[in-house]
Amino acid sequence: MSQSEGAIVLNSYKPNEISGSSMDHEAHLREKAFTKKVKEKRDDRDLRKYKLDQIRLMKPSKKIKAPFENMKISCSEFLDDLTEREYCSRCGKSRKYFCYTCYIPVVSITDRVPRLKLPCKVDILKHPKEIDGKSTAVHAAVIAPEDVRIFVYPDIPDYSLDDGVLLIFPDKNALSLENLWPTLERRLSRKPSEPESKRNRYELPFTRAVFIDCTWNQTKKIRNDERVKGLQCVELKERETLFWRYQRGKPNTYLATIEAIYYFVIDVHTNVLSREYKNDYDDLLFFFKYMFEKIHSLYDTDVLLAYKDV
Repeated sequence: MSQSEGAIVLNSYKPNEISGSSMDHEAHLREKAFTKKVKEKRDDRDLRKYKLDQIRLMKPSKKIKAPFENMKISCSEFLDDLTEREYCSRCGKSRKYFCYTCYIPVVSITDRVPRLKLPCKVDILKHPKEIDGKSTAVHAAVIAPEDVRIFVYPDIPDYSLDDGVLLIFPDKNALSLENLWPTLERRLSRKPSEPESKRNRYELPFTRAVFIDCTWNQTKKIRNDERVKGLQCVELKERETLFWRYQRGKPNTYLATIEAIYYFVIDVHTNVLSREYKNDYDDLLFFFKYMFEKIHSLYDTDVLLAYKDV
C-alpha cells in the first residue's frame, strides 16, 4: 500500500548513534516495533488506542491548508495558557474553556472570549443523547448569548402557532434563502408585489431560526414532533464541513451545528438583508477553529475518517 493510500504516515526515523546503554537500545527497538505495528495496520484509524507521544510521530496532513485564512477570527492563543480546569462560576462544575451546561466561559478568560450580536434569534434543539462536551452548538451560545438559546429535547418550545419561525433543515419542501422573502410575505399577508425598493430590507421576515443539534440519524424524532413539524424549512447552500467527528456513510457536506449557524447568518446578512459581508460573524467559529487546529496538530487527516474524501 502506498503512502498516499495509507491511513497513517509516519516520519522517517533516524536514530541517534546508540550508546553503550542497553536502555537506549531497548527504547529504540520499542519505537521501531511501534512504527512497524502502525504500518501494518493502516486501515485501523482509531487513534484513541495510541498514546499522545505515539500520535506525535505521525506526520501532519498536507491536504487541508489554512481553511480559515480568509476569515477574521479573534486570536485564540491565550486558550493554550489554560493548563488546568476551572470551576464554573454558575454551577460550580469543573470545566475547560467554557461551561457546556451554563454556556459561559470560565472566569479567567471571560473578558477575552469574543461576543457577537447576530442578525436574528437562534434556537437550538439538542437531542438528549448528544454529548454536551462534544456539541459545537454550545459555541454559539457562549459567543452570542443574547441571541442563542439551547433546549434539550423533549423540553422544547411549542412553535406550532408561530408563523415567524424557520427550521433550518434540508426537507423536500425546504426553501432557499433567496426565495424566502416573497414566500414569507405571502404567508404574513404582506404585499409581495410592492417594489423591493420600498420594503424595509433591514427587517427580517421571520423572528427566529431553529436548528436541530444531533447526528443525522437522530433527527427524525425531533423533526416529526408536533411542535416542530409544521415549521417552514430552509435549506442552506451546499458547503463542505471541516468537522472532525466522523458520521458513517454521510457526505462531507453534512455540517457541524456551529458551521450551519455560521453559514446561515452570513446568508441572511447577504441574501435577505442585502448587506455586504465584512467578516461580521466569523468569530462564531472562534472555538471551532481553535479545536480544529488543536486536533490537526496531533492527528493526521489521513487517519481521521471525517476527512477521508477531502
